[in-house]
Amino acid sequence: MPITETQLPLYEIKADLFKGLAHPQRIRILEILSSAAEVPVAELLEETGLESSHLSQHLAVLRRHRLVRSERRASHVYYRLADPRTAELLAVARALLLSMLDTDSQRLATAHELPDLPRVGA
Repeated sequence: MPITETQLPLYEIKADLFKGLAHPQRIRILEILSSAAEVPVAELLEETGLESSHLSQHLAVLRRHRLVRSERRASHVYYRLADPRTAELLAVARALLLSMLDTDSQRLATAHELPDLPRVGA
């Protein structure tokens, strides 16, 4: 069944969510934010090892896709997940990844058990 014109915007919003997640550093930032109620920018800089300008760009993308919220208090800016379910999404994604890697390692082990092939020119 094709996507209808009224459904298309919903799929676009979902695609935008995944665009917000589509960078390893943004995933790492979200994982850090998942471990605390809020995290100051200074700690995000330390935990990620990113330059300030690069962290700022990634945080801007995450804000634009409504994955994080920020709050300025005095001279410090704190970030938190916009929705705690983002932590659940990351946990499910990690479990899926581990399952995929386990399957790959099983396949690799099976491949190593294959009989040797004759060597060409030997």
